[in-house]
Amino acid sequence: MKHHFLWAAAVSGMILFSCADSKKNEPEVAEKTEQQTDFQYVVDQFADLKILRYQIPGFENLSLDEQKLVYYLTQAGLEGRDIMWAQNYRHNLEIRDALENVYTTYQGDKTSDDWKNFETYLKRVWFSNGIHHHYSNDKIKPDFSKDYLQTLLSETNTTLEGEALEVIFNDQDAKKVNLSKDADIVLESAINFYGPDVTTAEVEAFYGSKSVDANEPIELGLNTQLVKENGQLVEKVYKSGGMYGEAIDRIIFWLEKAQGVAENENQAKALGLLIEYYKTGSLDTWDDYAVAWVASTEGDIDWINGFIEVYNDPKGYKGSYETIVQIKDFDMSKKMAVLSKEAQWFEDNSPLMPEHKKKEVKGVSYKTVIVAGEAGDASPSTPIGVNLPNNNWIRQAHGSKSVSLGNIINAYSNAGGSGRLKEFANDEEEIRLEEAYGQQADKLHTALHEVVGHASGQINPGVGTPKETLKSYKSTIEEGRADLFGLYYLMDPKLQELGLTDNWEETGKAAYDGYIRNGLMTQLIRLNLGDDVEEAHMRNRQWVSAWVFEKGKEANVIEKISRDGKTYYNINDYQKLRELFGELLKETQRITSEGDYEAAKALVEDYGVKVDQELHAEVLKRNSKFKSAPYSGFVNPLLVPTEDEAGEISGFTIEQPASFEEQMLYYSKNYSNL
Repeated sequence: MKHHFLWAAAVSGMILFSCADSKKNEPEVAEKTEQQTDFQYVVDQFADLKILRYQIPGFENLSLDEQKLVYYLTQAGLEGRDIMWAQNYRHNLEIRDALENVYTTYQGDKTSDDWKNFETYLKRVWFSNGIHHHYSNDKIKPDFSKDYLQTLLSETNTTLEGEALEVIFNDQDAKKVNLSKDADIVLESAINFYGPDVTTAEVEAFYGSKSVDANEPIELGLNTQLVKENGQLVEKVYKSGGMYGEAIDRIIFWLEKAQGVAENENQAKALGLLIEYYKTGSLDTWDDYAVAWVASTEGDIDWINGFIEVYNDPKGYKGSYETIVQIKDFDMSKKMAVLSKEAQWFEDNSPLMPEHKKKEVKGVSYKTVIVAGEAGDASPSTPIGVNLPNNNWIRQAHGSKSVSLGNIINAYSNAGGSGRLKEFANDEEEIRLEEAYGQQADKLHTALHEVVGHASGQINPGVGTPKETLKSYKSTIEEGRADLFGLYYLMDPKLQELGLTDNWEETGKAAYDGYIRNGLMTQLIRLNLGDDVEEAHMRNRQWVSAWVFEKGKEANVIEKISRDGKTYYNINDYQKLRELFGELLKETQRITSEGDYEAAKALVEDYGVKVDQELHAEVLKRNSKFKSAPYSGFVNPLLVPTEDEAGEISGFTIEQPASFEEQMLYYSKNYSNL
């Protein structure tokens, strides 16, 4: 699971994770005052996007073999970049190749508005790994005509025709992932996990007929595309010699090099199983790898690699390709390890029903890491926290790894803010709390969400997995459940007792202010007026906030204030709000434990989907004066090996890309394997 960070969008601390069952979000933390630094964090800004850089502190302190390990793992990740593009939409690679050829060879007028709009469209497509917005799932609309594009194609001898050309401008495949309750969510989603003629009912019947080990179930369908051949449903497996085989063979090549410089036997074993999985496509091997990976806790280097998060599948079966290469941040990891040690205390003292509490919380590890490279579903838009593996039986029996991506969070923080906090906060006290404790509250919420939130609770005997029982509401319910666990404990003196904050009450107040401000108001800047909330994390922040707002009305727990034509939310009773968070956590865990689909549907649809259009229009108007884009992502540093006279790698230099375009074109030139 992922926790994503929405810096630019947020005026308060909403943080999202890369968690076992949710769509990725960006970090959401209050806008801060820009810090003085010689490093240039901001690369570019266009449309609704800001491109940032990050550094890799400590890389120079690694041994040569450790540096090689990082390099090989990073190369393995990049070799699979095209897979993510192909997964996102069946025409993405064809469209990307054509647009890039136009961009690099066109010799005509590059001062016109049409050309500038073409450049912006291409950069948006690069950012989203395809023609659908990385966050809203809507198809990106070009601000130039079909005739203009055809002129560019003609003048550059570029071929793009048929459906691949038409879809850029028509209404076909308008949503990458369509989770509307009234839609055939498979047939009406453009995501390329299923053939374009496959329906939801057919998917449910196909996987519903499969039998798995009830105690150790594999993640059915995780690494396949389900299509119709001669009228019959067939799975095409992602593996060497199978679907995406050309890219997977390159991934294997670099993983084998990485295995040769592994830091210890456990790492080598895990990498060997990952290689075997890519060769065979066996989900039993994938589980063996996940168990070995969880057990591989020694060493300074770690990685995430595979078909992992299922956010992009409306049915929650198919994993998107993703890699993150990590170096331990020893100082921060020591500070946060206390949460892992105390996981059982948090479980035992939670407001969950006794029968829904775990008697033993298994092996939750939490570390702050330094990212050295990302690819696929983690790039350019990246999580700030990750909790894996996703298979629930492995998490329960063998534990999980939770990490916070420290240098990514640092880059967001140093990229600066814009004053949205003062625009949307109710009063000076709210601003003071956010400025003093907002970042700390966000980090703690990330940790609590990942370490104890996702690890908490258990499903009743005989009840299916949330994917089976809660269906399309699974991801937003799980993310809300983990958010609520963190929120409940953010206002607890235990955090100060554990040395995680010097003032638990003010940290909690800053966290609550930020969450409510964002969930009820500021996250709306990411939506077009008239849109429903569709992304899982945005839904969960809204249904959590709207539910506690409504339930606390009688006691005036949260007050809606109108002043000078502007709306604000003010928390009058933080302790009562904590109780409401606890009540909702208890109910959300009950829904999960009992597989109560109707209750999940009611919670999400009643509180998490519809938007107050008058408030939305107001928020957009108030936000229009700020220049900072609502979404951010990253270019990756380039690890460049140096060689000795014998041609052996003797060291590395780190180079920062000069521009977003430079990196995207470099990737297409060097890692186009499909």
